[in-house]
Amino acid sequence: MTKVVRRALRACAGAGLVVLAGCGISGNGGGTAATHDTPLVSSARILITPRDGARDVRPDDPFTVEADEGTLTSVRAVDADGKEVGGRISAGGHTWRPEPANRLALSTKYTVDAYAVDADGRRAAKHAVFTTLVPKNTLVGYFTPEEGSTVGTGMIVSLTFNRPVTDRAAVERAISVTSEPAVEVAPHWFGSGRLDFRPEQYWAPGTRVTLRLRLRDVEGAPGVYGTQSKDVAFTVGRDQTDLVDADAHTMTVRRGSQVLRVLPVSAGGPSSPTYNGKMVISEKLRLTRMNGDTVGFGGEYDIPDVPHAMRLTRSGTFVHGSYWAARSVFGQENTSHGCVGLSDVKGGGNATPAGWLFEHSLVGDVVEVVNSHDRTVSPDNGLGGWNLSWEDWLAG
Repeated sequence: MTKVVRRALRACAGAGLVVLAGCGISGNGGGTAATHDTPLVSSARILITPRDGARDVRPDDPFTVEADEGTLTSVRAVDADGKEVGGRISAGGHTWRPEPANRLALSTKYTVDAYAVDADGRRAAKHAVFTTLVPKNTLVGYFTPEEGSTVGTGMIVSLTFNRPVTDRAAVERAISVTSEPAVEVAPHWFGSGRLDFRPEQYWAPGTRVTLRLRLRDVEGAPGVYGTQSKDVAFTVGRDQTDLVDADAHTMTVRRGSQVLRVLPVSAGGPSSPTYNGKMVISEKLRLTRMNGDTVGFGGEYDIPDVPHAMRLTRSGTFVHGSYWAARSVFGQENTSHGCVGLSDVKGGGNATPAGWLFEHSLVGDVVEVVNSHDRTVSPDNGLGGWNLSWEDWLAG
């Protein structure tokens, strides 16, 4: 009997222990369940614009990283070469934007990695990749003078564009011309396809001039983007100007205040006089072909080997050697089709007036014609911008 009771007590005690243990587990289990109900992920949400996978993103489209219910801790945006797009997180930590100077490039893949924390310090991260627009139409500026050249004091920096420019302000902001020693250099538009730069007066000899092209990714017209980012430097040489008096049939060549030589010339005849005004040598050719068909004179002439030719206008005015003309006309008559002719020999001779002038001239030298029975050359015909007053130049 006693043994039975003891066994029963032991069984009850064991059962009680089980119950107590069960109560203890239930209590602990409640605490564990409460822990699992609390989210383990950050409540911060990151939004990247442009979205992941976006294509044909324009460089001026919004590029932002934003944090909702949290604050940004870091943002890194790089192109395919690893070059970083510098940016700044706002004071409140909710927005990141690239700095104004860090404009996106065209035809480029960008990778963005952003990190944020919520109020409980839990981290969130987001990764995005997008690609900028690949333009179908590009804008190119063809410039003069050439890199590293030495030019005359009348040189005008000129750019002609392969497509019409409709946003002139954007293109103008992307191009600058500076000099050492410094002078004011101003731009002037001739229509939608040409932009020239010059100072108020001729350059001082020895001036170092730099053209800075920052046209890459600049939208010059709807859907038309620039491609160039380069510097072009040139040096201004000695000060030489040539004064052609059409009535006197002479060209006076001056270096500074000194007269180097007075050359006999034959300017444009009565039916095709030479333009008056200031023209700038833009090209030097030891031999060239001159065909009347190309400048509106029909078949009046076609000379395949014109020596010592120096271009003054786009329309075809040159200073050149005239081996086919009688020497008696130089200094006596105006017989050309609008050019300024000097005595020369076939093939070009260095000892002739034309040869001497060619060897002593630079692209950028000013040739001014006076007393001709024609109008003043248009400022956009060649590098004729010196025929505009400074006020008129600035107005353009």
